[in-house]
Amino acid sequence: QVRLVESGGGLVQPGGSLNLSCAASGDIVYLGTMRWYRQAPGKQRELVATISHAGSADYADSVKGRFTISRDNAKNTVYLQMNSLKPEDTGVYLCYAIENYLITYWGQGTQVTVSS
Repeated sequence: QVRLVESGGGLVQPGGSLNLSCAASGDIVYLGTMRWYRQAPGKQRELVATISHAGSADYADSVKGRFTISRDNAKNTVYLQMNSLKPEDTGVYLCYAIENYLITYWGQGTQVTVSS
């Protein structure tokens, strides 16, 4: 069993920045692809960013140029640096990971609110 715990969310003004972290712990054999999703009230869950074990990254068009996903495999942690935040970035940000090529896990999420 693997546990994912997100942190770093909060309230920020438009144009501000936040850095989210997601730490994996437990019976980890191999952490493959990791992703950040977000869930806004009344909207479908949206894929924000993806990173492979080797560090190859991909982003939703809505966050390209503003968000950066990275990971530290030694620490089993993935990060999401969010800059130039907009009100439409508001939502619960959830971490997702594929462990040992087969099993998927979700974190509980961290709230990000962008408002003046």
